[in-house]
Amino acid sequence: MAQGSDNNDTSYTKSPSPGNRQGSSDDVRKVMRREKNRIAAQKSRMRQTQKADSLHLESENLEKENAALRKEVKRLTEEAKYLSTVLSNHEPLCTGLSGASTELLYGAHHGAFHQHISVPHYPL
Repeated sequence: MAQGSDNNDTSYTKSPSPGNRQGSSDDVRKVMRREKNRIAAQKSRMRQTQKADSLHLESENLEKENAALRKEVKRLTEEAKYLSTVLSNHEPLCTGLSGASTELLYGAHHGAFHQHISVPHYPL
């Protein structure tokens, strides 16, 4: 039923014959019940609209978060590929260090076996 359509239906607001007080009381209850139902339906529609708006905002926020996370995954994947390449290029220089003691790893020859490689900074 469309909102306000009961304004055209006047059958329930007609006064009963003067001798029929019970009918008048029933009509008043009927009008009150319809008004109460109209208000309840209006509130229900309002809650439904608010819930839809809330879900829409939540959806937009989750889409933004998802895009940011995908961007971070891409950045971290690129960084992992770069570091893997750096490691691959560095491994031939460390072949004599497999099973080496800490003296060999961190001793005076440190500069001879290791090259300084600058690692680019990836923005977050």
